[in-house]
Amino acid sequence: MGHNILYVEDNHDNMMLVKRALEARGYRLLEALNGNTGLEVAERENVDLILLDINLPDIDGYEVARRLRSSSKSVLAHIPIIAITANALKGDAEKALEAGCDVYMSKPINIRELWARVEAFLPTP
Repeated sequence: MGHNILYVEDNHDNMMLVKRALEARGYRLLEALNGNTGLEVAERENVDLILLDINLPDIDGYEVARRLRSSSKSVLAHIPIIAITANALKGDAEKALEAGCDVYMSKPINIRELWARVEAFLPTP
């Protein structure tokens, strides 16, 4: 398998959809069901890119992004973060970018767009 992608997402259906789509392209998906677990996985594992839901059950994705960017694991300050969220209100994309995300995608997830966004950061293995 190729690059490690961490997906922080509490919705099982979204997790399975993205897992299948990315593994079909040769990526390895690391899963976290909430923000705190996502932070722990990012600190522990070698991660090449992070997909981050904004609406999480414990801490929101904005806070996760801020904590990743200020982590003592310096590489996390530069790991690409793609926010994926059902929030589609005016200002949500700007809020995600201000928190440290590199790209903002809205749900429902368009697999072709997801592949394109991921491959812009990580060439297909």
